[in-house]
Parts: sequence; C-alpha cells; structure tokens
Amino acid sequence: MGNMHGTVYRNGTEINVGYGVPTTCEHPACCTQIDRGMAHLCGENHGNNEHGCGGYFCGNHLYMAPEGQIGDRCILCRDNGADPTRDSDDAMVVAFPTA
Repeated sequence: MGNMHGTVYRNGTEINVGYGVPTTCEHPACCTQIDRGMAHLCGENHGNNEHGCGGYFCGNHLYMAPEGQIGDRCILCRDNGADPTRDSDDAMVVAFPTA
C-alpha cells in the first residue's frame, strides 16, 4: 500500500498526491471523481513522467503499459501520441442494424 498523502513536482508545480487526495480524471470531457493514487497514475512514479505524462485518469481512460514497462498509461502515452480513437482515412467503420 502506498502513501495516503505526499507532494511532488509535476511540470514545475508542486502538487499533492496520494490515494487520500481527491481529483477528477484529466481526460478531456471526463468528470469522473478519482484520487491521485498510483492506481490512477499515467506512468511509473508520481512526478516522474519518463514513461507517462504523470496525469491522473479514471479506469475508462487508463490502459496497461507496453510490454516490459511498469504502471499504466493514458491513451496518448500508451500509443506514443497517436490517438487511436480519432477517425482516420483507412479506419474501418462497422454499422449494426437496429431492430
């Protein structure tokens, strides 16, 4: 189990972190209430964004890290900046008939 509360520097600003620190998901247009614990962190360590952006995301916006890395990643860090949820010219579109 990690620390309930602590402070780190993220992008030059000191922030409170830990599972006792409430916040909202940092994905645009998501307002899910989460905390700044390791379970919601994009990366491996608080304040260290070597393998992630250091943001905090809900379970719908956090994904397993690439093989051989630790922690979880947001969609942009997981796919190296390419957002696979955006449409592309070669994207396959499937339509399901409605009843």
